[in-house]
Amino acid sequence: MSNCKLYLFNPDNDLALANDDTNYMPPASARQMASDLALLPSWYADSGSAVLAPSAYNLAFLKEMKERFLLPVEFMTEPEVAERVATTALHPVPWGWNKALRKRLLQLGVCEDTLPTLDEIETLRTLSHRQRAVELLPRLQLNNSFCGTSSYLTDADAWQQFVESHASALLKAPLSGSGKGLHWCRGVFTPFVSGWCARVASLQGGIVAEPVYDKVEDFAMEFRADGRGSVVFAGYSLFTTGAGGAYAGNLLLSDEEIERRLSAYVSLTDVQALKLRLEQELSALMGKDYTGYLGVDMMICRFTDEQPLYRIHPCVEINLRMNMGMVARVLYDRYLHPGTCGTFSVTYTSVPGEALAEHERMAAEYPLRQNRGRVTSGYLPLVPVTGRSLYRAWVLV
Repeated sequence: MSNCKLYLFNPDNDLALANDDTNYMPPASARQMASDLALLPSWYADSGSAVLAPSAYNLAFLKEMKERFLLPVEFMTEPEVAERVATTALHPVPWGWNKALRKRLLQLGVCEDTLPTLDEIETLRTLSHRQRAVELLPRLQLNNSFCGTSSYLTDADAWQQFVESHASALLKAPLSGSGKGLHWCRGVFTPFVSGWCARVASLQGGIVAEPVYDKVEDFAMEFRADGRGSVVFAGYSLFTTGAGGAYAGNLLLSDEEIERRLSAYVSLTDVQALKLRLEQELSALMGKDYTGYLGVDMMICRFTDEQPLYRIHPCVEINLRMNMGMVARVLYDRYLHPGTCGTFSVTYTSVPGEALAEHERMAAEYPLRQNRGRVTSGYLPLVPVTGRSLYRAWVLV
């Protein structure tokens, strides 16, 4: 029997982990995103793999992209899964693992011995808890060029005291999606925030509380865990966020160019030392409990009245799953011409038809140009866009 990795995009993973129910149903927005962006894994999948997606329009798009870029994947629909398992050992590679996804794959006919057990998923949920980032942060403060404090608080008096003792504070649910489960406070512990904290703590044990810093850059270090106790550096991510902290997009740059840009603020010696420390710490933390990509979000922060002026916050979040920063890293390394720079974006429009109109405008305004199968300039849609699409994933070089 042959083996085949089966990639699938489940952007609701963080929400499903927080819910922790095998019968969890994602909100309509997450289901729409999963459908619209189903082919996104085609760009980072290993050679000889398959991508799980709805039919027709996805198949035509994938055929076109395989001709342009030699994407090393095939297409598979949900009804085809049960047929394929008779001759092929399918090994699912989702965006992230949760109990509801495990149940869904079993219902599709995937063999149970290719899936993590419920106990293994519970371990991943524990490792994904933001308390792990709180615990790791002090061990990454290598010298006075680093900054950042974070607290895991479990009672109402502590929540109130933290908010009222900081001019600006950020409260986080320990398990939540990127840019979600956050509350920004300005020194006042309102009844609304108090109620939110109580609800979250009753479900997840506590609240993560952090001061708000004067951020000048968002970046991340991406890693890969081999499931045998080793975690190694896989590349940098330089990204942007919206006003509420949600992911907005990535710059597509070489690792060397990202280091050059970071060096305008901080010493590359400190960046390299942090990279090595994280490989050690994450290897010890993950052990044999996780296989796959993970990212550690960081910031460059400014301190106007202190020296050094710029410092590294080395652990804002740990994303124990595939993430957009790693997608950007693979996109640049595999499909952009060396020396180019661009942007990778995931965008949303609320009205059907608007995404298609914008897609057509950009395709006309920024014609795609390639050299030896790599993009030199222009607009590249990463997923098909139809009149029903609300989400797009695209590259502009």
